[in-house]
Amino acid sequence: MTLTKEYHGYHNKIIVKRLNTYFNEYHALKDVNVEIPANAITVLIGPSGCGKSTFLKTLNRMNELEPGCRTTGIVTLDGIDVFHRIDAVELRRKVGMVFQKPNPFPMSIYDNVAYGPKIHGIKKKTVLEKIVEESLRKAALWNEVKDRLKKSAESLSGGQQQRLCIARALAVEPEVLLMDEPTSSLDPVSTEKIEQLCILLKNEYTIIITTHNIQQAIRISDKAAFFLNGTIIGSGSPEKILINPKDIRIRGFISVI
Repeated sequence: MTLTKEYHGYHNKIIVKRLNTYFNEYHALKDVNVEIPANAITVLIGPSGCGKSTFLKTLNRMNELEPGCRTTGIVTLDGIDVFHRIDAVELRRKVGMVFQKPNPFPMSIYDNVAYGPKIHGIKKKTVLEKIVEESLRKAALWNEVKDRLKKSAESLSGGQQQRLCIARALAVEPEVLLMDEPTSSLDPVSTEKIEQLCILLKNEYTIIITTHNIQQAIRISDKAAFFLNGTIIGSGSPEKILINPKDIRIRGFISVI
């Protein structure tokens, strides 16, 4: 089943309906409803603790790894219920994630990128080499590291490490890329590289990013969703949500950033 509803020329890759997430007695996400367009950048914005990161982790069921987590509602990926009709391991291959702080594995640059494909059963050296190169090229990192692939990933700069983590996520051929404030710990030059990379990658992937940076959200988003107190209070074009919001709560947040 493929969904065909249009959003500014995009069909919806992910549809979320009445999503609620609990951690024991704490109600973290409350009746979240949103549509995520394919091959576009959807930016999630809102104050700290509003549920953005929890929402991201719900999309690939990473929250299930935390004790006391319980989720209700519907999340579909290309029309398929991710809670009941997709194995969690397979879902996390389809829906990859890049975290706020770069987290390269304590191994070589090459082994970081090859790790996922090896886990999924790819052993042939020539195939792995091709995957590593293609993934590093997609992450705009190949030219910077091609002569030192056997060096430790921890020898890279912070911005390079984050692009390596993106390459590592891309190596298992995901369809969706979740990015949790991927530039918050980076300098302006590295931030710009990540932003430009996201704009290029949306041609092949559906990208969902959390950020506190209004200007960044305006620069890169095709759609924006504003979180407050565990729910989405507005979603739509960046012009509607971030530049000329009607909701007084969103205007108040933007005015103090």
